[in-house]
Amino acid sequence: MYTGRGFESSELGDVDIIRHNGLFHLFHLVLPNHDYIAHAVSNDGFLWRRVKNALFIGEPGDWDDDMLWTMHVSPDPDGPALFRMFYTGISRKEGGRIQRIGLARSNDLYYWEKVSSTNYPVSITGPFYEESVAEGRHWVSCRDPFFFQDGDKRGMLVNARVPFGPKIRRGCVGLAFETEPDLFQWEKPLFFPGMYDDIEVPGLYRINNNYYLVGNVKEDVKIHYWHCDKFEGPYEAFADNVLLPKGNYAARITKIEDTYLLWNFFTNRDVESRTTILPPPTELQVDKEGQLYLRSYAEFSRKIQKQHSQKDLIPFTRQLKNHTGKFESKQDSILLESLSGYEIYFMKKQANNFHLSCSLSMEGTGKCGIVFRAGSNTDGHFISLDFINGLAQGRIWGESSEQDIENAFHYKITQSNHFNCTREQWKKVDVIAYGGYIELSIDERIVLRYVETEYMNNDFLGFYVESAVVNIAEMTLNELDGPEEEDHQVL
Repeated sequence: MYTGRGFESSELGDVDIIRHNGLFHLFHLVLPNHDYIAHAVSNDGFLWRRVKNALFIGEPGDWDDDMLWTMHVSPDPDGPALFRMFYTGISRKEGGRIQRIGLARSNDLYYWEKVSSTNYPVSITGPFYEESVAEGRHWVSCRDPFFFQDGDKRGMLVNARVPFGPKIRRGCVGLAFETEPDLFQWEKPLFFPGMYDDIEVPGLYRINNNYYLVGNVKEDVKIHYWHCDKFEGPYEAFADNVLLPKGNYAARITKIEDTYLLWNFFTNRDVESRTTILPPPTELQVDKEGQLYLRSYAEFSRKIQKQHSQKDLIPFTRQLKNHTGKFESKQDSILLESLSGYEIYFMKKQANNFHLSCSLSMEGTGKCGIVFRAGSNTDGHFISLDFINGLAQGRIWGESSEQDIENAFHYKITQSNHFNCTREQWKKVDVIAYGGYIELSIDERIVLRYVETEYMNNDFLGFYVESAVVNIAEMTLNELDGPEEEDHQVL
């Protein structure tokens, strides 16, 4: 859990992560000033330590003397240095309205030197793209670079805009090929869906002989992807082409041997005080139809402090004393019932940072869910599981500190997402609560992934049932060590 905080509660912007010599290297923007690109390192992807900042804005009069925006770090294919960083810059004299791509080089990822040559910065040109402030939104989009290699092809993707059509639907993934070292030539867009204002932080990844184009869409604040079996496209979308629900943004993927780790920040844009946080990564998977999905980071297993089996967690206590409520422990399973209205069942053990796993099925026409970080008065976190409509929701629910009757309760839906489901079918359900990070997986596919810091000091944990019968089996509870936001050790 990393925010890059200083005076502000969060100063984290777009991120990029590369693995080198056993360390994750995180490069990120610093908000709200965007005046430098920060650098942090981590052994495990959980705890980060800031090191020497990578780049700063240019001197007054330079093309990048106003702000630095999204960057991408990759190995240098030509060897003048071990690594190249392509980054976005804007200038003060242009009012920040023209975005360009610069280059810096490093031999060790710690010390970076900007490249000054006739080839840099890279400016976008027509006829395929908007190239002047007289067009479209009256700024020139050429940002969020992503360098790729595919066989003998070497190129760069950027967030760009075509020069035609409705202003809100001109967003595209711009493409420039590196025709010789450090010389890029613009080609027609790799992808133009005719849907979005922008396709931010694009990335291209070849997995199992398919090409997956990942992009981030401001309209819904979600991570999308498209696919094709050829580099040049055309790129298509599955009916569900969203990798993570709302609030997860600016995804980058790191390949480590056969594992693809997806990193992104989570932002709660809907609240007055916006916060961006880098959670632990997720693991990118491909199903038999070629669709992408995410599963939980395997390194959570290293955070386990105590393990409890199902027999350690019973009996459950019935909190609301519903007269139709029922708890029954069978040989291999647990039955929870509430035929009329609502009942909350707390398990014997309490936990604050945990991984809860179980198989769960529901009978009836009602709903059920998980309750955690709850107080004895049942205020806390709730994950609602609608097995009829296949809808999961993360919620906060409790008594409000407000004194007037209209605001006597506090109720908030943090995140919603759909999942594949059939009634009375057993589903494997996993919930991870790690600091403010909350993750729900169903059948080992991440459904909810968000950050919520309310009710952090409560420890009661269990299930709720509403007009249904719930069966639970193979339940385990792993207590996790608590996260640290940042290692401030000076090396």
